[in-house]
Amino acid sequence: MKTTRSADGTPIAFDVMGDGEPVVLVSGASCTRGVHEPLARLLAGERTVINYDRRGRGDSGDTSPYAVEREVDDLATVIKAAGGAAAVFGNSSGAVLALRAAAAGLPITRLALWEPPFQLDPGAPARARAYADELAACLDGGRPGDAMALFLRSVGMPGEAIEGMRHAPMWPSMEAIAPTLAYDAAVLGDGGLPPGLAAVTAPVLVLTGSRTGPWADAAARVLLDALPEARHTVLDGQDHNVSWEVLALHLTGFLG
Repeated sequence: MKTTRSADGTPIAFDVMGDGEPVVLVSGASCTRGVHEPLARLLAGERTVINYDRRGRGDSGDTSPYAVEREVDDLATVIKAAGGAAAVFGNSSGAVLALRAAAAGLPITRLALWEPPFQLDPGAPARARAYADELAACLDGGRPGDAMALFLRSVGMPGEAIEGMRHAPMWPSMEAIAPTLAYDAAVLGDGGLPPGLAAVTAPVLVLTGSRTGPWADAAARVLLDALPEARHTVLDGQDHNVSWEVLALHLTGFLG
């Protein structure tokens, strides 16, 4: 493990594997860098892989107040540590953060996105506000477990499965990361595309699974229209919990 410091002084922890042109992995909601470790190992045969903990997670620090711009700064600092420019892979809400970073002008050479969770129907902004408000109420009220349960319900986990997880050994670690769910809610905003995507000049690969659902394909289609150089690949038989082995094959082909 190595650490670097973001623009506001927050320590950001990361692992480095492999050798070659760098790629940075950006995790999604409720995830530490450990989630991407198997993917990092699969990619490390061809590239230098930088796998980092987003702020407030794992071995990274945190600094209040939170702002999405600070997470963009974190990624900029990690890219600087990788040599000054890098390809980036973003997973779910981490894909939206990566898009925001690319739109902000970070030196991203290629950008691969796994199912950025844009919600584009007319009711999406109201749902996003209601979720963010309820999440804040849980966290401000000292109920991180309820915040995590709310997130799990929002992504479709059945209530009985959530109740079972509450009694599992992993639950305390999930509660510990629950405050960062508010960070992902801020990254996603009202569920629509972030501004400035026309300024993203790096090649972009949008990846979705054939079993995820129509929202993922709808998000991919609007991204293709918004980004100057983007293409879409559907991974047959995959849902949002993608196989790392299947994903790595497509990432390796795209990253070169």
